[in-house]
Amino acid sequence: MKNEDGFQARLGFIGLGVMGEPMAANILEAGYPLTVFNRSAAAARRLQEAGARVVDTLRQIADASDIVITMLPDTPDVEAVYLSPEGLLSGSRPEMLLIDMTTATPEIARRIAGEARIMGVHTLDAPVSGGDVGARAGTLSIMAGGDPAVFERALPVFRTMGKNIVHMGPAGSGQVTKACNQIVVALTIEAVGEAFALAEKSGVDLARVREALLGGFAQSRILDIHGSRALEERYGPGFRLRLHHKDLGIALATASDIGASLPHTAGVQEIMNVLLTHGHGDEDHSYIIQYLRDLAQPGPVA
Repeated sequence: MKNEDGFQARLGFIGLGVMGEPMAANILEAGYPLTVFNRSAAAARRLQEAGARVVDTLRQIADASDIVITMLPDTPDVEAVYLSPEGLLSGSRPEMLLIDMTTATPEIARRIAGEARIMGVHTLDAPVSGGDVGARAGTLSIMAGGDPAVFERALPVFRTMGKNIVHMGPAGSGQVTKACNQIVVALTIEAVGEAFALAEKSGVDLARVREALLGGFAQSRILDIHGSRALEERYGPGFRLRLHHKDLGIALATASDIGASLPHTAGVQEIMNVLLTHGHGDEDHSYIIQYLRDLAQPGPVA
């Protein structure tokens, strides 16, 4: 991305996990100068071998970048990276752009935007959907909150990582939209689990049930992909159940703050609570289907 003087924007990326590393790799492959920071050295080393510069502090990545992207585990990590005394904002310059692509709370996105505005720094909250497969393929869905002009500035960078890129509204709107996404995904997985439990208990072949439902109004990517996982009982992540549990916590806390009722979201989170208690937090979130199938059969559950 170049400005009117032909200047190539320098990008920074913080958080090279299952999602962050392939997202950063796609940015690098698109030709952007990239500086990375990560607590684990292995992912940073792989990107260094591909042409990225690796630094050791948040201040260094701020100094080396015009746009910084963060992809972190949770809201407390976002708060620490942006708002600590040695964090991103403390080292930022006017007109810098900070883009948080973590799934975090709308409240932290609004707080960061407010602090940054005082300093003349621009921000977007831009969480993603599409999982590690979408991250590697550069086909993520990106839902962004912030100023429309700032969103337009970020679009060329977003296009290196995603295909469905939508401006949702002011700061925090991207995170609200991601919470909505996680509700729909969780409840659809649970619905597939109930359907499979009913079919299996009734003695109807699950593969044929899935095939029939995929041809009708019940068709969904979750029935397709996670239904296949369930048939094979293949629950390696994917998207870890403990992370989806965290995301539903964000949705429920946001709903509580504004007085909205999400009864079925609370119910699915309770199923996740049971599975976390029994040590399934690192299974794919589609393990909910297995739990509901097991619940319909005699013998121990979870």
